[in-house]
Amino acid sequence: MLLGMNIISLLIGLVALVIALVGVIPIPFVPLLNWVALPIAIIGAAVGLISSHKSGRNLNLLVILISGLRLFFTGGLI
Repeated sequence: MLLGMNIISLLIGLVALVIALVGVIPIPFVPLLNWVALPIAIIGAAVGLISSHKSGRNLNLLVILISGLRLFFTGGLI
């Protein structure tokens, strides 16, 4: 069961990563997608904490870092 939680965490992380990478594009209003990717990645990291494997959690932490830095450097808007 714990391996299944890691797979679920990886899938959540991949969805959040795609959203976050699209949100890095500096087209008006597209970077606001980072506000969507951030909570998804937080949920994925929480699911990854339940698993005995670390890959799902680490992927979600990477997405949190990417989205968080993008929001931090741009003031959360652009």
